[in-house]
Amino acid sequence: MQTERYDYSPIIRRKPLKWPHNARIALMVAPNIEFFHIDKTIPGAPNPQLPDVTGYALRDYGSRIGVFRMMDVLDRHGIRATVLLNADVCAHHPAIVEEGNQRNWEWLGHGVTNNIRMNQYPAQEERAVVRQIKETIATATGKAPRGWLGPGGGDESPNTLDHLAAEGFDYVCDWGCDDQPVPMRVESGRMIGLPYQQGLNDIRVMFQGGHTPKDWLQMVCDQFDTLYAEGAAQGRVMTIPLHPFVIGLAFRIKYLDKALEYICAHEGVWKTTGAEIADYFYANYYQKP
Repeated sequence: MQTERYDYSPIIRRKPLKWPHNARIALMVAPNIEFFHIDKTIPGAPNPQLPDVTGYALRDYGSRIGVFRMMDVLDRHGIRATVLLNADVCAHHPAIVEEGNQRNWEWLGHGVTNNIRMNQYPAQEERAVVRQIKETIATATGKAPRGWLGPGGGDESPNTLDHLAAEGFDYVCDWGCDDQPVPMRVESGRMIGLPYQQGLNDIRVMFQGGHTPKDWLQMVCDQFDTLYAEGAAQGRVMTIPLHPFVIGLAFRIKYLDKALEYICAHEGVWKTTGAEIADYFYANYYQKP
């Protein structure tokens, strides 16, 4: 059984998609800026016992040190981040939001905390949780989020998309099924899925996959090379998912710098954000499924 949320659309039979200024690649750098509670289990962490001091402290390092290293690198390459933001960051680590606002970063919803997935809430409570997240981020950042990635990289309930659309979200990164935006079906409002390549996710490559930072750098460059070549005929989105407690460590951060240096040395790279991609697609290519 196929999902009914979107139609099957083979890339070889689509109308050509052209980005602004004939760019080949829309580059979206997507840090996951998260808050973890020390009295709650970290999903996927090797230690199920509480408190998980090692797991918590590593993630806290990302919020104290790693994220600011990432800011320096993105600044150096003139990139505005598209941030997947746990709402709890707004209350507990406001300096991150303040610094991101100074850089005109875009803030997306990313659950309340990464300790809890959206499909773990009672069904009758989920929409209220989505609304709470939207309102918390809007109050802290000055602007309501339009985009979304669920905690855990896309765990949804059967109703999450409908709740998001009803609350004013109009793009999601949960459905990484394509290299171009994908129109999606929702009960009200509108929705598109933006490409979010989990294969480049630093936590999946280096923590779960056991690869080195050099391996990750090569993967990013190889992915870019393929998408860049294909982008001559059909514009592509390249999303780089990051975590401050992974790529933001002292011995890894230079590999993010090297990856962006390589990508940004090419002509035809549109350094952009999720909302800008969504706006362009809605204005020029969107057809309700």
